[in-house]
Amino acid sequence: MGTKTKFYIVSADALPEIFIKVAEAKRMMQTGEADTVGAATRQVGISRSAFYKYKDAVQPFNNMKTGHIITFYAMLKDNPGVLSNVLSIFAGSGANILTINQSIPTNDCAAVTISAETSDMELSLEDLIGHAAALEGVIKFEILAG
Repeated sequence: MGTKTKFYIVSADALPEIFIKVAEAKRMMQTGEADTVGAATRQVGISRSAFYKYKDAVQPFNNMKTGHIITFYAMLKDNPGVLSNVLSIFAGSGANILTINQSIPTNDCAAVTISAETSDMELSLEDLIGHAAALEGVIKFEILAG
């Protein structure tokens, strides 16, 4: 039988520098700042062999306290521009939309869920909900989860 992998949450300050650099190289490749392993490892100052040695073992921990993902539920009239107007409220608020799911309209209405990262919002949640709910064609707008 194989041994079960254990995971630890450790402050970045306590880690050897190589782990931080491997995580940074992975981030650079994921965001497109570097298009190859070679380019990423050169930019962070590590060897490709060190990157490959640790790449599967090093994962950044995304602290949920630094960001907040909220899923909103909306019932919208099936009219052109209604969803676009709702999304404009999100864009203007500084929220980052992660997912949008819309049902096929029935009875001239469509159910929509929108998940958004709200940690950088300039509006309060109450204002975002109020602005979206007040739009023409919005029947219902509320927080579903978060």
